[in-house]
Amino acid sequence: MSQHKQQNASIENIYRLDGRVPLLKAIPFGLQHVLAMFVANLAPIAVVGSACKLPASDMTMLLQNSMFAAGIGTLIQLYPIWRVGARLPIVMGVSFTFVTILSYVGANYGYPAVIGAVIVGGMFEGTLGLCAKYWRKIVSPIVAASVVTAIGYSLLGIGARSFGGGYTSSFGSAQNLTLGAITLATCIAFNIFAKGHLKQLSVLVGLFVGYAAALCLGIVDISGIMGHGIISVPKLMPFTPVFNINAIISVAIIFLVSATETIGDTTAMVAMGLEREITDKEISGSLACDGFASSISGLFGCTPVTSFSQNVGLIAMTKVVNRFTIMTGAVCMILAGFVPVIGALFNSLPESVLGGCTIMLFGSIMVSGIRMLSDAGFTQRNITIAALSLAIGIGFTTASEMGIWKIFPQMVKDVFSGNCVAVVFVVAIVMDLILPQDMEIYKPE
Repeated sequence: MSQHKQQNASIENIYRLDGRVPLLKAIPFGLQHVLAMFVANLAPIAVVGSACKLPASDMTMLLQNSMFAAGIGTLIQLYPIWRVGARLPIVMGVSFTFVTILSYVGANYGYPAVIGAVIVGGMFEGTLGLCAKYWRKIVSPIVAASVVTAIGYSLLGIGARSFGGGYTSSFGSAQNLTLGAITLATCIAFNIFAKGHLKQLSVLVGLFVGYAAALCLGIVDISGIMGHGIISVPKLMPFTPVFNINAIISVAIIFLVSATETIGDTTAMVAMGLEREITDKEISGSLACDGFASSISGLFGCTPVTSFSQNVGLIAMTKVVNRFTIMTGAVCMILAGFVPVIGALFNSLPESVLGGCTIMLFGSIMVSGIRMLSDAGFTQRNITIAALSLAIGIGFTTASEMGIWKIFPQMVKDVFSGNCVAVVFVVAIVMDLILPQDMEIYKPE
């Protein structure tokens, strides 16, 4: 085979799981995956940190660490260690799924309790992942769909809080609402007019435009950006973990929820990108990586990492599934974790700019849940499970109705009273186990 043919064959490897790709060809595709998830990877840390009232210096450090942790998790998924990792082009990032519960835990028990719960919860999911073949069928499509819908709902208030300016005295001011509206309008406009894979960058473009608008208004504090060196090693164990049993139970339940999302993301990626059915070994490896990589993330002071749906969509569109290519993106994330100015820049974002970016992301999560409900099918049984789990989960955890839990032990109240996702998950699982498989109403002949 001629050198020209060899070169063409290697370039075509971007559409194959294995095989080397010329580095200069691989890097742009790898970077595309990083850009598609960049904002979504940093935003959960920013939201949880804001709810926990962490100082700016800690936030900058955590944002830097989160990029490093996401890169490590992605590498493990691509190139497994023992049975941990799926050997699939799965891109990992800091999860939105945990934002609501970790904000609650941090506000009530402190950020060290968040880290303790993440470390233990990650070990819990990782161990379950290794045993996935024994339990994964319990989490049926209708359970997963109900849970994802609840996650989207639970994030809407957080998005609105950020859009209005966060937990500050200026919440709801004209300035904050204007900034949020400019950012959101930019995201929508770019999504409408951009072509092909560029649509995946709409949130990033909105962030840049919103940040520029905030600079013009003189409300960005850039003093903290200049105080950082060019290179800084991610800090291991920046917080001493506190292992609070109530926090651990609450977060462990959401790790089960996250596992259902990972099963869905991984299955969809294999079906759309590799055009085959996923294997039990791949599901087990992806879940194990989800959990153990989250514990590693906790050791660096960050919240859990999980597979990113944005990148699943990107693979479905581009069909680029080559592990080496995606690995170049993971390496870029790890290198970014050594550059503290990136975290400092993101931390200097006004809360309303972040809200303008994330409110659309949060809404899309709920819409994804609704789409999953449709895919599961509106049978009488599925309607009953979804309707009851969402009604109890959302209704019983609404702030004005939380008194309904007053007769329960304190631990139960701590875990469930303010956590609609956990309640939806438990009710959906129980209903799915006890309802008969055939509940359709038949007309008499």
